[in-house]
Amino acid sequence: MRVGVLAFQGDVREHVSALIACGVYPISVRRASELAEVDALVIPGGESTTIAQLAQIFDLYQPIKDRIKAGMPVYGSCAGMILLADEILDASPEQKSFGGLDISVRRNAFGRQVDSFETQISFADGSSELMHAIFIRAPWVERVGHGIEVLTTFDSHPVAVRSKSILATAFHPEISGDYRVHRYFIEEVALPALQQVQ
Repeated sequence: MRVGVLAFQGDVREHVSALIACGVYPISVRRASELAEVDALVIPGGESTTIAQLAQIFDLYQPIKDRIKAGMPVYGSCAGMILLADEILDASPEQKSFGGLDISVRRNAFGRQVDSFETQISFADGSSELMHAIFIRAPWVERVGHGIEVLTTFDSHPVAVRSKSILATAFHPEISGDYRVHRYFIEEVALPALQQVQ
């Protein structure tokens, strides 16, 4: 399986390292030709508006949107969650998303940069071990639509959700050193979705 990491802005290197730790050697994606080479895509945390704008500038916005609609497995952390949501509740007029997840998210829901925090949460990957979660200007999910499974909540809000082919977290597992979310994406989301297509 060839996994790409959208490499415009944000914690790209951290996702690359996490995927390598899981036995996957990812491709940095900045062009349509690179997107065409991958079976699955990771959208990193960063600034969602900037990532969407750069995707448009580099003619990747519509190709990514089309691939997601066609069933390409995708994982998004923090800004990636925002970019995968069908509805962004507090977005500026120019904010765009790739969509694909029938959820409504609120940007910076937990507060500004100074309100960032770390905590222990459960994660529905079959393990009883708590996961160290880092929330940085994080969103939360306010509406969960059809076909969406909630994998964990914090402060009564969903902060990790999935559909058949899409996974999104409000927190940053790529910088915590705990790669269970990346393994879950590869083994429980991406591989089954790709096998269904074949």
